[in-house]
Amino acid sequence: MLDVSANRASRKWSRREQAGRVAWALVQPVFSLSPRPFWGWRRFLLRLFGARIGAQVHIHPSVRIAIPWNIEIGDETAVGDRVILYSLGRISLGRRTTISQGAHLCAGTHDWRRPDRPLMKPPIHVEDDAWVCADAFVGPAVTVGAGAIVGARAVVMRDVPAMVVVTGNPAREIRKLVD
Repeated sequence: MLDVSANRASRKWSRREQAGRVAWALVQPVFSLSPRPFWGWRRFLLRLFGARIGAQVHIHPSVRIAIPWNIEIGDETAVGDRVILYSLGRISLGRRTTISQGAHLCAGTHDWRRPDRPLMKPPIHVEDDAWVCADAFVGPAVTVGAGAIVGARAVVMRDVPAMVVVTGNPAREIRKLVD
């Protein structure tokens, strides 16, 4: 039987994390209202909150980031309009990756096997040169391999090997990119 009281009573965040989340919520409008070409300004704000951001990273102002200090983004990566980086756990994006508009990377879930449904924060890794296309969903504890493509609107709940294309719900491999 579901134990909602135990879930709500559990401590999911330290006081420092809670304070950081409040501070980020206050700064987020400055991030979101910055003009599109202010790539450096948004990188600066994220670094100020502990994110590890590489050189020449383009993050659009409409990107929603839950917890910036759980984000790591490699050089020359692009994160498009309306992307959600639900970074309860670590989200790492490799070099030259593209996360297209509307994609949702969700590094948080609950343990459904337990009645108190405790929060879990498994990481997501998107390796170098991978592309997560428009409106795709990447779930917790998933690794998208180097050079892989997650097709538009795909739902990825398992690791994606390097150099393959996956599409659909659930995502299935449809093509290898190299022989």
